[in-house]
Amino acid sequence: MNRLTEAKIILVIRSTRLADLKAKFATKSQARFYINQLGGDFTDYEREDAAYQQAIEHAKHTLDALGRVQVVQREFLPNFVFGAQDLVVALGQDGLVANTLKYLNEQAIVGVNPDPQRWDGQLLPFHVEDLDKIMRELLKGARNTREVTMAEARLNTGLVINAVNDLFIGMKSHASARYHIGLGNEAEVQSSSGVIVSTGLGSTGWFKSLMAGAAGVAAASGGAPSTLRKDLQFAWESNYLYFTVREPFPSNTTGAGLVFGKVTQSQPLVIESRMAEKGVIFSDGIEHDFLEFNSGTKATISLAARKGHLVV
Repeated sequence: MNRLTEAKIILVIRSTRLADLKAKFATKSQARFYINQLGGDFTDYEREDAAYQQAIEHAKHTLDALGRVQVVQREFLPNFVFGAQDLVVALGQDGLVANTLKYLNEQAIVGVNPDPQRWDGQLLPFHVEDLDKIMRELLKGARNTREVTMAEARLNTGLVINAVNDLFIGMKSHASARYHIGLGNEAEVQSSSGVIVSTGLGSTGWFKSLMAGAAGVAAASGGAPSTLRKDLQFAWESNYLYFTVREPFPSNTTGAGLVFGKVTQSQPLVIESRMAEKGVIFSDGIEHDFLEFNSGTKATISLAARKGHLVV
């Protein structure tokens, strides 16, 4: 076979809702019975799965003609080692692109929308039908990439975790997290549902929902109108992050003054855990890939040195 490249092409995929249901209930029939009993539309699960499987086969066939292809499931990303010359394609929703980016080291990623009628895909500029053209242009150096700023949490234990969308710092369960938080000249002890630190790429996701909720609560309780500042949705390449504290609880020993702010390279966010156990830091919604964050552990949160690169 005459391949266009000897570089390995990594196709990253994820399981569908139907696949998850089959894993839970052992058979498709049992999964159908469960959904139908609850009044759900099982045919929607089937349509989604069929469209995705078809997209996977189409993508594999296209990529096989260009080089050596390795398919990697999303759940194996934390332990997968990407080669420096690997070409990476993520076939799925926006979250799959973000989840993959955090494990790359300067490799560019091609985001492909497997089902445009179902998913909007802000990080999925291409359809499966575009893949042959895009990959050939990429191999010739004829495609542009867009830089993505990433966040980094560096612990005093030496461990580091990066985020493409956001970092969560808090408790593994729904119990309140206790910690000391500092930004510039401000600092206080807090008890809350956790701290979210968001990148520009993540500013349209979890961060936006937090801000919308805060604006709505403020308006309903007689505060400011329920409108969001336009600059809170900031560019992927921005050289800053934003943090917000979820549900801070003011008491005799905890405050609720330092609950929102901008994090820069010269002004990092520093959080010291005061949780005896179950303190965690995870990123981009992948809860099983976390750092322990218990008493005495200090996290310095700022911009990561490395950047993500998304093919556009």
